Amino acid sequence: MSLDAPTDLLSADIQMIQRLLPHRYPFLLIDKVRDIDPFKSAVGIKNVTYNEPHFQGHFPGVPIMPGVTIIEAMAQTAAVMVGVSSDYADKDLLVYFMGIDSAKFRRKVGPGDVLELAIEVTRGKRGGKVWKFAGRATVEGELAAECTFTAMMDMPAEAGEGAPE
Repeated sequence: MSLDAPTDLLSADIQMIQRLLPHRYPFLLIDKVRDIDPFKSAVGIKNVTYNEPHFQGHFPGVPIMPGVTIIEAMAQTAAVMVGVSSDYADKDLLVYFMGIDSAKFRRKVGPGDVLELAIEVTRGKRGGKVWKFAGRATVEGELAAECTFTAMMDMPAEAGEGAPE
């Protein structure tokens, strides 16, 4: 087993992200995903801008990105990592939160910040539906938020009545 860093990391630009996720404006919260180590980890990038709709009310005059949107951006990064790893482009992947644990917020995130969303698989496997991730969001190397979360990856043809929302 080599201790060297992988040299064949993958990435996903906004076009690939849109082929993998059903999210669109104003709820598509990542701009690209880099350093995808299939079925293991990835780093999402979110360029935070003042014209995002949540800044109108959170908070007027003091724009702060809501913590729940930071966690959602982590989840979208995780879904893209699984989607790229599993070749799910154009297959109508749906992703459902099943749980969010140990969420902590350490730094405000606002317009002009570049949010880096590092996610790591803690449980999940190729072809599996239920995945658990550890996520850390940073701005210029400073921790902004962290959590663990569980998600189910599903395809509409497989989704039945009573699927989680």
